[in-house]
Parts: sequence; structure tokens; C-alpha cells
Amino acid sequence: MDKSKLFIISFFTTTSILLSGCAGVVVVGATTGAVVAHDRRAPTTLVDDQVIEFRIRSRLADEATLRKHANISITSYNNIVLLTGEAPTEEMRRRAEEITRAVLKVRRVHNELTVSTVSAPSSRLRDSLITAKAKTSLFKVKKDGFDPTRIKVVTENRSIFLMGLVRVDEADAAVQQVSQVNGVTKVVKVFEYLAAAPL
Repeated sequence: MDKSKLFIISFFTTTSILLSGCAGVVVVGATTGAVVAHDRRAPTTLVDDQVIEFRIRSRLADEATLRKHANISITSYNNIVLLTGEAPTEEMRRRAEEITRAVLKVRRVHNELTVSTVSAPSSRLRDSLITAKAKTSLFKVKKDGFDPTRIKVVTENRSIFLMGLVRVDEADAAVQQVSQVNGVTKVVKVFEYLAAAPL
């Protein structure tokens, strides 16, 4: 492990202990040493992603119409943001994207919000179970250098979205694996691709 990652791990641990309970630390403290050690993102980018999610969530909450009538999930990976969930109108769907694009350090936005009524709690629970199964299934992938913890899995209405910094062969293997999970209707790749050699 390089010195920069060791420093980041030490920094997160110390900061979380000294300042637990502060909003900023809730964001930073969620990045554990194990994640930093395995992740292909730069350590500072891991923090950026969590701050981006926090800022988008906060700004969406400031919009009364979105807060009351939409169900929006935000996932940032390497400063690329995926929006999933439901918005009752196309105008609200576009507004959520505008707010997201305006957040500092956001490089790209994948707006996968559907124009519909908000999903039922039972539907969200089902999606959570599918996500858990998909993450577990990735450990079955037998490919040199493949690390399942480098794949971000998001499920919305039984559609799975996969994010991460991966090689093309890793992406194909991940898609093939999670597509076999019971209940999955579609797998969408939201990957960024590396060269043939892993980082």
C-alpha cells in the first residue's frame, strides 16, 4: 500500500474518533481503511464522492416540491453521479438533474429517474434484497485481478446499475454474473473503463 493511502486511512480513523457526531465527519468517516486500500479511485476522490452525494441530497431537500413528491437516490463514483428513483413530472426530473450538475466537482450525470409516482416501500425493500444478492454474486467471478468490492451496485425497480473503474473484461464478467440474480430484469453499465492493465 502506498504512503498516500496509509495517510488517508490514518487521517479518517483519527478524525472519526476525535470528531464523531459532526455532519462533516459523518461524510468522511464512512470511508473505511479497507475501502481505501482496495479502491482504484484516488483517496481524495473517495472523499469527494461522499461530499458530492451529501451536497446533492441537501440541495434537493431544499426544493420543497422534490422533497415532498419525488424519490431520488444519489450515487457518486469517481465524480460521476447516477440519479435513480421516481419524479412525478418531466420538469421535476430535469430540475433534479440541473441541481446535480451545478454541484462542485460533478463531472457527469446519468439521469435514470423515471417519470412516475413514488415506488412503494415494499418495492424498495425488494430492490435492497436484489442489491445484496448481486453484491454477493460478484464474489463468484473467477477472473485474475477482479475485486468485487470495486463494483458499485445500485438497484431501482429490479434494474441493476453497475458503476466502477474497471477493465472491459471485468465489466463483462460482472454483468454476466449479476444478470443471473433472481428478480433482475435489466443490467445497465455505468462504468468508466481502464486500459487492459489494472491500476
